Amino acid sequence: MNQVVLVGRLCAEPEVSSIDNEKQRSVITVAVNRPFKNSEGIYETDFIRCVLWNNIALNTFEYCHTGDVVGIKGRLQTRNYEDEEKNKKFIMEVIAEKVTFLSSSNKNSEKESSD
Repeated sequence: MNQVVLVGRLCAEPEVSSIDNEKQRSVITVAVNRPFKNSEGIYETDFIRCVLWNNIALNTFEYCHTGDVVGIKGRLQTRNYEDEEKNKKFIMEVIAEKVTFLSSSNKNSEKESSD
């Protein structure tokens, strides 16, 4: 089973791009705090790349802003590509199946987005 659940803050304003004039896509980064302290007594943060499609991307773009807390349910996906020097690079990202808007600086009510 490949399932991921994250709760974290948006690192930047969501942006939406169209692909083939049919699909909307948004790539966001979510800052997720680790539940334990490191050897220096500090909670570290992971910055996780998440890909949102269609209605999820549009609703997140409309309702969420930098610093808002979101919950994301999805799956991990890996892909690879070649850079300019022909080196093979790998990317791991979360493909969002559901985004829940947990808190906003606008004090909007909780809203959920899924396809």
